[in-house]
Amino acid sequence: MEQRTLQNLEFDKVLTHLARFAVSEAGQQACLALAPCDRPEEARERTEFFRQGQVWAQFSAFRLRPFAPLTGMFEFVQGAANVLDLDDLWALRQVLAQARELVDSIAAVPGNGVQWPLLQDAVQAYPWPGQCWSGLSRCLGENGQIRDESSPELLLVRQEVRRIHQTCTRKVKEVVQTYNLLQYMQDEYITLANDRYVLPLKSNFKGRVQGIIHDYSQTGETCYFEPMFLVELNNELQELKRQEREEERKVLVYLTGLVRSQFVSVRGVHDLLVTVDVLLAKCALADAFAGGALELLADAPLQLHAARHPLLALSEQGSLPLDIVLKPGQKALVISGGNAGGKTVCLKTLGLITLMAMSGLPVPVASGSSLPHWSRVFAFIGDEQSLETHVSTFTAQIRHLSALWDRADEQALVILDEFGAGTDPAQGAALAQAVIDGLLEKGACVAAATHFPALKAYALGREQVRAASVLFDPATKKPLYRLAYDQVGASQALDVAREHGMPESVLRRAESYLLMDGEDTSALIDRLNSLAVEREKEIETLQRERDKFRTKRDRLEERFEKDRATLFSSVQAQAQGVLQDWKAGRVSHKMALKQLAKTREKLVEKDKEPVRAFGIEDVRPGQRLTYLPWNKTGVVEEVDGRRNRVKLDLAGVSMWTEAKDLAVIDEKNATPAAAHTLGGAVVKAERNISLRLDLRGMRTDVALSELSRFLDKALLGSVLQVEVVHGRGTGALRKEVHRLLKEFPAVANFRLASEEQGGDGMTIVDFK
Repeated sequence: MEQRTLQNLEFDKVLTHLARFAVSEAGQQACLALAPCDRPEEARERTEFFRQGQVWAQFSAFRLRPFAPLTGMFEFVQGAANVLDLDDLWALRQVLAQARELVDSIAAVPGNGVQWPLLQDAVQAYPWPGQCWSGLSRCLGENGQIRDESSPELLLVRQEVRRIHQTCTRKVKEVVQTYNLLQYMQDEYITLANDRYVLPLKSNFKGRVQGIIHDYSQTGETCYFEPMFLVELNNELQELKRQEREEERKVLVYLTGLVRSQFVSVRGVHDLLVTVDVLLAKCALADAFAGGALELLADAPLQLHAARHPLLALSEQGSLPLDIVLKPGQKALVISGGNAGGKTVCLKTLGLITLMAMSGLPVPVASGSSLPHWSRVFAFIGDEQSLETHVSTFTAQIRHLSALWDRADEQALVILDEFGAGTDPAQGAALAQAVIDGLLEKGACVAAATHFPALKAYALGREQVRAASVLFDPATKKPLYRLAYDQVGASQALDVAREHGMPESVLRRAESYLLMDGEDTSALIDRLNSLAVEREKEIETLQRERDKFRTKRDRLEERFEKDRATLFSSVQAQAQGVLQDWKAGRVSHKMALKQLAKTREKLVEKDKEPVRAFGIEDVRPGQRLTYLPWNKTGVVEEVDGRRNRVKLDLAGVSMWTEAKDLAVIDEKNATPAAAHTLGGAVVKAERNISLRLDLRGMRTDVALSELSRFLDKALLGSVLQVEVVHGRGTGALRKEVHRLLKEFPAVANFRLASEEQGGDGMTIVDFK
């Protein structure tokens, strides 16, 4: 990836934020070293590894603790004559102890079928260094020191050292009591100086006892005195200390040999710990800006929903979400609109999210988003002029674009911010159009921001290019940081100048020049902006209503499932009770069947309401009836008893309806839910639409007419799925049914039923 692009899009700042979530120094360095992948397979593997890691982190109780960096130790141990010291081995023991917990956590798969195979593959990539871990655990204690049991020789030497200590303590106590030396001592306990046992005497009494002075305290009031009766014991102690150091070195040599023999596994386990540190840092970053994984697919469209600039999303001021969307067949996005309206932020959001997705990092976008896999990103953002090299802004853009022109192919995303600025507007706009044409011919994807009117018209006229405009509040002229598609926006330079203190006299003169040149289109652009803002508000309202409806539907379905389960449990319990009585001989077979029938009748009666049978012969003109598919009340105009239909006036609309779709309102309760149908069967008005339509035996034109009416009723009744039975036969009716379903706008998809449901004799239809 071009370093200039990473700098322009501030990718390093994202890595800095990521590194703050790592708990180890090695993990922080690994976070800062991340880079976008050029190969699609590697990017997809990183993304999937992060997605599985998120699942593992949710199920696992493992929490990574800070651990020491071992890179220097790994380089040192490769020297054949080098021996690791105690600090290195203790740090390695701590790392392996935490790695053991990590390996066990990844190996523990929950029972609900959730798995993380990529993490398990990472664990199995290197065998566990069992000998090294066993040796370190046996030889190093929890206090970081070498254990006595590390070797028999070391145990014997240390036992002798402890014996010498006990002998010295006993002798000092005897001499002090015998010769009343306690008055000369600064402290009643012996201590060590230069690895020899000494007595802390007061300096003014140092000549009263024969011995050797080894040192004085900082104040000079205490001298560390070795009496003659301890000299021989101290000499023996020195020899034992030398032997102890030799035995300890033998242990260090032995442990270093274990590390060297299993070096590949030890380093692999350490790298696994660093990898998990980076993985958990990614999870923390995703939580910080409520983001997730975004997979790059070769044929995926550019669909970023509720995308936010990652750095702004992590800052205190936050970032407003925006949609960056291209339709199928479109390869370029041209954004126009007022200054400080968010055009550059939009371009940087697209570029930075792309780089993060190519690096396997989480991104702040909503679910349903997708990106094509671009292996290269080129960003021309900001003023790149250089006084030292005598290069202007325009010249710098041309130089950089010319240098990468041969690499801009179908795997490239090119971001152009105000390309062509800094020269004659007409020539700059013409050059920008030619550049976009050339990039599209090479198969590259382009995102550009512009103020050129010619480039705005170009975006509206090309099929492969989509125009978008940043929106402003019509009342306050403040930016809304939203994009309105398939339209262009005015630059609003005069409004920005007025807001930043430009004298009004200058602004009025500028407006007069615009009128003289015939280029004052601000009123038209303002009108388009106002209409776009209203449309966005309506879309937001509809989305909120849709979400509210889905939440309500999910809640009702959950309650229905709960009631159904309760009812099933009740029936099952009562039925088991009857069967147990029958098996125990308390009731006869006939009586058991009778009790089961009573139980069923009792349960059915709970859902019944006492209503009287009602037929079409009782319907009279002027009577109020409920049309169940629409859940609307109408007035009867005519009654056709022979055809069993009724003509209703529904809020000024007259229509013939079948009797089975009508219900009489209970005048006492005055609610459609308490109504009954004209056939006498009890119904509920909220949902009286058959989920299945049988077209077998009908002529094709009649069948298609019935199907259209059936689909309309299903939509009005908020049905999500229906079944259409057309039979097998020659397949002609099935083809016509499928042709109508393809053209029906409210049908999301349809499919043939399974063999258990009817196979190719029935089609299942799902609505949007």
